Amino acid sequence: MIGDFRFRLSGATPPLSVEDWRERARRRVPRMVWAYIENGADDEQTLRENQAAYREWHLNQRVLTGTADPDLTVTIAGTRLDLPVVLAPTGLAGAAHWHGDLGAARAAERNGTRLVLSSASAYSIEEVGRGAEEHHWFQLYPWRDRRLIGSLMSRARDSGFTALFVTVDVPVYGNRLRERRTGMAIPPTLTPARILDAARRPRWAYGYLRHRRTTLRNLVPDGARVSEVESVEIQSENLTADIGWGDLEWIRSRWNGPLYVKGVLHPDDAERVVDLGADGVVVSNHGGRQLNAVPPTIRALPAVAERIGHRADVLVDGGIRSGTDVIIALALGARACLIGRPLVYGLAGGGTQGVAAVLRILRDEMIRDLTLMGTATVKDLGPGSLSPRSGPR
Repeated sequence: MIGDFRFRLSGATPPLSVEDWRERARRRVPRMVWAYIENGADDEQTLRENQAAYREWHLNQRVLTGTADPDLTVTIAGTRLDLPVVLAPTGLAGAAHWHGDLGAARAAERNGTRLVLSSASAYSIEEVGRGAEEHHWFQLYPWRDRRLIGSLMSRARDSGFTALFVTVDVPVYGNRLRERRTGMAIPPTLTPARILDAARRPRWAYGYLRHRRTTLRNLVPDGARVSEVESVEIQSENLTADIGWGDLEWIRSRWNGPLYVKGVLHPDDAERVVDLGADGVVVSNHGGRQLNAVPPTIRALPAVAERIGHRADVLVDGGIRSGTDVIIALALGARACLIGRPLVYGLAGGGTQGVAAVLRILRDEMIRDLTLMGTATVKDLGPGSLSPRSGPR
């Protein structure tokens, strides 16, 4: 029987869950980078509730259904995906690992899905467009400078990005206390103690010094020698609290492909977004990093899906840490989910391979759960697939 065992020379068990990848990521990056990855706004109430709210539901199990090989495919923005999980736009992903956004795009392709490239990416629109094999999607902020956002849209279109995700919940930065306390505020600040902390993680430090993928490449002229701090300041200077519906109309008029609006929590806003010509919304509170004490996204999702789900795609992000969470979101009205922190956990813990492994874990968990639930396809998921948990929450 000894031949049935696989021995690993390292003796270490590979990460088996998103939480395992989270723990690996925590060990591999400096404390200031970890604060940027993990923190939320103010006392982080929404950050905690985003994840906890998934525990308010039970899956309904049916037996003797003969269900095998459940179908996970969905269509988003005219693109068929093999997995109803999309990699969310994540600014400064290169701080987690130098593979950054390009590595994430390649990991998404290996799993039959797509990356939404952040405007604040560490690889430029053109670098990802050239380096990826599939057409991915691009995220845009409605910043102050319309020439800048018009240029970003043109560059994305010319580089093969086929859908636009407009993030509308960052008129100002949220009060992210952990970032401020560890030096990752705007602009980032270094001290001797923080430099020493980074040096204690030699793998991360080597990648940082060798590749320097911590500049917001889309916001500086090609080839310009601009520091990380300067590029972040360009972004900060373009935030404007007076963005309104006219800004979204202006973007819609200049983008002729699928357009999604990210950062919607209220069904009235979702309806108006669709009335203005959007193809869908992402129910999102920015991972709890913006306005604190708003509802967790899984609680906001059903009302939005009921209001506009018959007219447009409804996606959701925030708090998703397992395939079970994805199933709950789909049953409550989402067509697909976006993942941000799990993407960064995989990236920090293992680069491109780590992100691909996180997506495989979510796929395997979904297939196992759907088989045990007796559900043949994600399209069959609905309110009848769940039961509310009884007792105190």
